[in-house]
Amino acid sequence: MARRTKEEALETREQLLDAAERVFRERGVGHASLAEVADAAGVTRGAVYHHFESKAELFQALMARAEMPIDTAFENFENQDIADPLALFRQQGLQALMHLTSCSRVQNVFEVLYLRCEYTDELAEVGEQHVQDRFRCLAKCQAVLEQAVKKGQLPADTDTNLAAHGAFAFVSGLMRDWVEAPQSFDLKAAAPQLIDTYIAGLRVCPPRRITSIKPALND
Repeated sequence: MARRTKEEALETREQLLDAAERVFRERGVGHASLAEVADAAGVTRGAVYHHFESKAELFQALMARAEMPIDTAFENFENQDIADPLALFRQQGLQALMHLTSCSRVQNVFEVLYLRCEYTDELAEVGEQHVQDRFRCLAKCQAVLEQAVKKGQLPADTDTNLAAHGAFAFVSGLMRDWVEAPQSFDLKAAAPQLIDTYIAGLRVCPPRRITSIKPALND
């Protein structure tokens, strides 16, 4: 009986997440209530609070279930020797885009995140978590680019921090544009060329570290 109860609890949790996905897409996260999520799931409000203490916790669980591609694009490569860093950089960026195009659940959650989410006070912790996740992803991305510099794939004075920010903005911008208007271009087909375009730009003209130049002393 205990096992059945646990299975039922897991089933209810999934029902709530499915309902939250629908309600958040229709109403927006800020305007939706947990009562509306409960009604959409066909359960009581108490069942919602049994699984999630707040709307913020429910939203976080929704994103965690979807395995957001930007958050999982780069593993921890800081302490690994990578044979071909730019090839790995390409692979991970392409993987993030393809993950989005191949999973309807991820697409739905991205739509909520990009287009239907207002970071009100009750969602402040979610917004802060997104900032921290972004910093972690940027650090991992930069670590790969640092290895590309060490391997001679990029110039020694490449500003890897700025290059990582550019890559993040490029990939996340493509994701947002496609989620907002998927009929405007075929992201799945174009993804390899788009990633190659950014990497080609890095090879030819990467952002460079700015060094201060001291004025010459008068003789």
